[in-house]
Amino acid sequence: MLIFPAIDIKGGECVRLFRGDFATAERVADDYMQTAQAFSAAGCAWIHMVDLNGALEGKRVNKDVFTRVANETSLKVELGGGIRSLADAAYYLRLGIERVIFGSVAIEKPELVGEAVRAFGSAHVAVGIDAKNGLAAAHGWLDVSAIPYIELARRVEQLGVETIIFTDIGRDGMLQGPNLEQLIALNEAVGCNVIASGGVTNIGDIQALKNARIYGAICGRSIYAGTLSLQEAVDLAHKEEDTQ
Repeated sequence: MLIFPAIDIKGGECVRLFRGDFATAERVADDYMQTAQAFSAAGCAWIHMVDLNGALEGKRVNKDVFTRVANETSLKVELGGGIRSLADAAYYLRLGIERVIFGSVAIEKPELVGEAVRAFGSAHVAVGIDAKNGLAAAHGWLDVSAIPYIELARRVEQLGVETIIFTDIGRDGMLQGPNLEQLIALNEAVGCNVIASGGVTNIGDIQALKNARIYGAICGRSIYAGTLSLQEAVDLAHKEEDTQ
């Protein structure tokens, strides 16, 4: 399993939100580069980054932050927030971002996601599915669609998407544990790599996700709040299961 430590950027600063509410943005670290370097030192291969301003405004806002992390650390950057076109995806991939995440676009313009997979390859394109009461949400979680999250996952899998990042909005930033029931249902419904986001609190959650054969876990507030040791999480994720 892979551990994806997270840095959300709003106005150039590292913040975290509670349940996706932008009014609750709380600064969690002083310097994004120092934070990213610490993640690398802990043995992480990836970092999950989100342009919160971009998610709201639908355009590239904090682009220099992300490209700097991609080019000045050893981390592979997966990036979401404000990526709404092939031009946005091409811009970031050209400047060193490893994987771009389409969110709202997957609901509103699914054909664009298919085009991106064909243009850039499935390894470099992911879809973020954010669910509220089981329904997919868009536009920085402000709008809830009528599409069940598993239905959306099946649709994007048919478009060639190999990686899905699933967030239960109700759990995000709340340190209440991931929604294992929904994650397991999603993992069984599609053949995509499923990355869990939202609610990861402690090492027990990492073990539960690993037991459920979830591909990856995004860890944000738990790292900053100190309820999860990133080093311990990485070590557990990399540990081979004992064989009898």
